[in-house]
This record gives sequence, C-alpha cells and structure tokens, in this order.
Amino acid sequence: MEHYIELTNFIKKNIDIEDKDLKVVLSYFKPIKKSKNEILLSNGKNSQVSYFVKKGCLRIFYIDEEGKDITRYIAFENQFATELVSFITNEPAQENIQVIEKSELLYITHDDFRTLIKTIPKWKDFYSIYLEKAYVNSSKRLISFTTLDASERYKQLFKINPNIVRRLPNKIVASYINISQETLSRIKSKL
Repeated sequence: MEHYIELTNFIKKNIDIEDKDLKVVLSYFKPIKKSKNEILLSNGKNSQVSYFVKKGCLRIFYIDEEGKDITRYIAFENQFATELVSFITNEPAQENIQVIEKSELLYITHDDFRTLIKTIPKWKDFYSIYLEKAYVNSSKRLISFTTLDASERYKQLFKINPNIVRRLPNKIVASYINISQETLSRIKSKL
C-alpha cells in the first residue's frame, strides 16, 4: 500500500475513518503516471474521473470567448483535481485538465466514487468537506478578482500558495490571477 501513503494521510486529516473502511476506500483508487502537458480531460467530454496528485501538478483551465487561456484551479501534491461540475452533473465538461509537471496520480472513477458514498458513510462526510472547501476557495478567488488590483492578487497568491509562483511558468501564473504576462512581469520587477 506504499502508493497510498499520501492519500491515506489526506483522508485521515479530513475525517475520522476506521481502518477497515479506509482499506475499502483505497481499493477503489488506481495509480497512473502522466507526462508533462498531457491532457487528461478535454472540454466537451464528460468528467468521469477524479485525480489525487501524489507528485507533480495538474491544472484545470478553459478558453474564453476571446480565445484566452484561463486557469481556474491548480493542484499540487496532496490535492484532488477534477472538473467538478461535469463530475457532479454528468454533463460535458466546460474545462480541460492538463498535466503541468510529470505526475504520479491516483484516480477514482465517478461510479466507484458514488459506490463509496453509498457504502462507506464516512466517505460521504469526506465528500461534503471536499465540496465545502472547493466552494470556499472558489468564492474567495472570485471576490479577489473584484476587490484586489493585479499587484494585490499576485501578493495574495504568493502568500497563500507560493508553489504556484515558484514552480509554474509566468503564462500560467498570469492566467490564474487573471492578468496579462506583461502585467505580471512589471509586478515581479517591482517586488
């Protein structure tokens, strides 16, 4: 079960679960390795998989009506990533999931995820906590876009998640905080 140490710790950090139930949960996750820049989900396809990042980085992004690449979410080690709206509704995804760094992942299918919700009561608690955190993070990001200027958004990002700034190309960082690369370069040169 060495593949599952990080996931085990992540689950136990969020819920109190008995070992026998945890073993069942872990049995539904499968390991995979993915190469840099690989697309795991394309816009228009149904999101039938949720990923847990053991090593590496995934990003969820979409292309706006002007053809601009907008990064909505970045998942590093010990984080989940899925196109949540499609995963929940079973409708075609509006976003893409891309591997940003060579990654080791654990994945679970939508059907297996739902089976766990029905059979392991604590997994339903885990899902509830996951959804709450996703909502809070999305709300905070949206508010920052309307209340903070570009420089303040960059400083906030560096404070909250310095990995994004340190590990990712400026193009993705700029897309994540909704500014141009040129603006990002100016901000970085002043700091």
